[in-house]
Amino acid sequence: MSSEWRVKLYRGSYYAVRSTGGSTERISLRTKDAGEAKRALADFIRRPVGETVGELVDAYLTDKDRTAVRAIDLRYAWKAAGPHFAHLRPDQITREVCRSYVKARQDQGRRPATIRKELETVRAAVNFHKVEGAVFELPRQPPPKQRFLTQDEARRLVKAARRFPHIRAFIVLSLTTAARQSALLELTWDRVDTERGIITLAMGDSGDEARKPRATVPINRRARRYLRVLKAAATCNHVIEWGGHRVLSIKKGFARAAKLAGLPDIVPHTLRHTAASWMAQRGVPMFQISKYLGHSDTRITERRYAHLSPDYLRKASEVLDW
Repeated sequence: MSSEWRVKLYRGSYYAVRSTGGSTERISLRTKDAGEAKRALADFIRRPVGETVGELVDAYLTDKDRTAVRAIDLRYAWKAAGPHFAHLRPDQITREVCRSYVKARQDQGRRPATIRKELETVRAAVNFHKVEGAVFELPRQPPPKQRFLTQDEARRLVKAARRFPHIRAFIVLSLTTAARQSALLELTWDRVDTERGIITLAMGDSGDEARKPRATVPINRRARRYLRVLKAAATCNHVIEWGGHRVLSIKKGFARAAKLAGLPDIVPHTLRHTAASWMAQRGVPMFQISKYLGHSDTRITERRYAHLSPDYLRKASEVLDW
């Protein structure tokens, strides 16, 4: 295991130094000035980890294996994109290369959203290493799905998941907090405050700035009852667990429960959309829904959910009631 790179003075010159497997790795920073050495170290740490896209993506995925809940989804995306991009240098990625990839995947029957995700993974890896020169062109973002569950469908889904406790926990908490999948799978008990009745979805670490915004939400009665059951059976620090360990993916288990409930057209994100849609239908103000969802701008919420509100454009229509 390697330690962090640090600056060290050695025989009058500064070096980048770290411990690796019991030995010391030392690389000259080519300076005798302390300030210049610190700047050189920062540049050295940010250096590309390889020349090809494949090398960059491998390093990116290794980092995400440690930090991302859904790293397995990134690996699935790269498994498809790798044969097309791995051998290239970043500066060899052009619009034509991207278009060729899109066509090849379309010919294989893949949906635009899937192809876009694969290209986004390659782009994210290149950007992660701050390598310039690549030019990406992605398929147009598909329109958001309008599908959300009725309350009867939600009950069927919860019932269908009774054999999969971690999936059932995800479903109930998703519908009662409107949280993103990643936020719930990363939720730990120290951020569940039953006395104050709130759940803090943000992790409170340096990675929060890089993540999509996460809200602090109240615990309603249904969530409180379910959290009490989960806490009594808890064997690790993560709220959603399986076999004493955190759950990294609920994709297969959720699909199985959805099929048993007769709802094969839904995905985990449908639950977050459902929670927001229910709030809008019951007349909850858009700014409150926006806060609940952790949206950075209320306009994002309005574009998606305003039409579901019972008061949507009502005043405007009254003006036209001649």
